[in-house]
Amino acid sequence: MTNAVHIENFNYKYSDGTSALADIGLSIPHGQKVALIGPNGAGKSTLLLAIGCFLKGSGRVEIDGLENTKKNIKQIRQRLGAVFQNPDEQLFMPRLLDDIAFGPLNMKLSKEEVIHRSYEALKTVGLEGLEDKEPHHLSAGQKRSAAIATILSMMPKIITMDEPDSNLDPRSRDNLINLLNSFEHTIIIASCNMNFVSRVCQRAILLDHGKIIADGDAKELMTDWQLMKDHGLEVIR
Repeated sequence: MTNAVHIENFNYKYSDGTSALADIGLSIPHGQKVALIGPNGAGKSTLLLAIGCFLKGSGRVEIDGLENTKKNIKQIRQRLGAVFQNPDEQLFMPRLLDDIAFGPLNMKLSKEEVIHRSYEALKTVGLEGLEDKEPHHLSAGQKRSAAIATILSMMPKIITMDEPDSNLDPRSRDNLINLLNSFEHTIIIASCNMNFVSRVCQRAILLDHGKIIADGDAKELMTDWQLMKDHGLEVIR
């Protein structure tokens, strides 16, 4: 069976020659929720970009069986949606509905299908009734939900998220957790917040200095006091 993500011997260096990722190998089955954890500068966001096929290194990256090549990128973009750390990067239209419809419109779907997908996405994230709202007037939690809706409207199988709980108050964070737990998508989350991802993800991949240090059950890794201490992370209770 084809995995949602399959990576073999992936290496990536910054323009100055510094190694960002080294010898990365992993497979993520469809439907699994995975946390990429590690201290700041560990390579989490870079690995998320590699999974999203936003950068090219050496090695092999496959998304739903499609290798990260120029000829496959359009199909990959239909299968994988990326939610960036700053939701303002995904909200740039005068109305919220326009932002949600932007992706489906670029997929050359019919007007009826675009409208259907857009309203369904807004309903899923709890923003129905705010279609005409200016995105920059939304709260931090609403912006996060809106950014997710811009991805849901394109109906991907796989969703990647970079620090999705940043700048959220406890209520908004709980709402986001409940939303993510309701999804059947493959979800890959890069985060430094162990308590957040432990409530969403079954599996955790620990990175440090651009390498995979550990890969296993999320709660087992995050309750390993010595492992967490050695890599500057909090232990969940």
